[in-house]
Amino acid sequence: MTTSSALRGEHPLAGDHAAATPESSWRSWDGWDRLSDLELPRAGERVVVVSAHPDDEVLALGGLLQRLGRHGCELVLVCVTDGEASHPGSPTTTPQELAARRPEELARAVARLGHAGAEQLHLHLPDSRVGEHPTELVHRLEPHLAGATLVIAPWSGDGHPDHEACGRAVGAAARDLRLVARCVRGVASTRPLLPVWEYPVWAWHWARPGSAALPWSRARVLRLTVDERLAKAAAMACFETQVRPRSDDPADAPPVPADVLAHFTRAHEVVFA
Repeated sequence: MTTSSALRGEHPLAGDHAAATPESSWRSWDGWDRLSDLELPRAGERVVVVSAHPDDEVLALGGLLQRLGRHGCELVLVCVTDGEASHPGSPTTTPQELAARRPEELARAVARLGHAGAEQLHLHLPDSRVGEHPTELVHRLEPHLAGATLVIAPWSGDGHPDHEACGRAVGAAARDLRLVARCVRGVASTRPLLPVWEYPVWAWHWARPGSAALPWSRARVLRLTVDERLAKAAAMACFETQVRPRSDDPADAPPVPADVLAHFTRAHEVVFA
């Protein structure tokens, strides 16, 4: 997750802590029991998980990643950026150092979730500027989605420009793949669109429980066990550059402070299916 000042200028919802919804409001919401439970794909199916930054998928879906592994699904992780823009103006860390460290943090985190051998792909698009490369991103995603039976991507309405750009690109790539199958490979025109589940990240910070700004009719909830929550907490702690201050300088404050991190420690994970 990247929340530079440039992002805040472009999209006030990303990184805006002034009017944030506290996690206590979400935990006390009575709407969780009204949400439908998430049904997992069949065992052995190939699931591609796309993220904008190395940590989004673990924060939002650490419990689901564990569940998919135990269910016997083949997991492929595609990270669009290296998260190098998370500390603009830092006196201690350069973008180049972050670009090297953050994928390493992701590898340690997914190993904690039982996916040490999962395929991890990094597209190296510029952090904070994914939306400037829509066509390139669609074209680069398509080969990785071609053999999937399910794709999980950031929600295209998440309030973070990189997340939204990734969500739009995955949707476009899924449509393109169906078109190719119909027109080039001779597959029947009834071939279904590649299923895409979208996951919110920043939405928990700016939205309100029950708000019409979120597509609740599409929401599916995964209710985590205690063991899953503990493993997820250990995985999130692997992202040291994101959850711990780099120094006493304000520019080295953690991009995912405690009030944001709290949203990902709850007993529920949600996707929009």
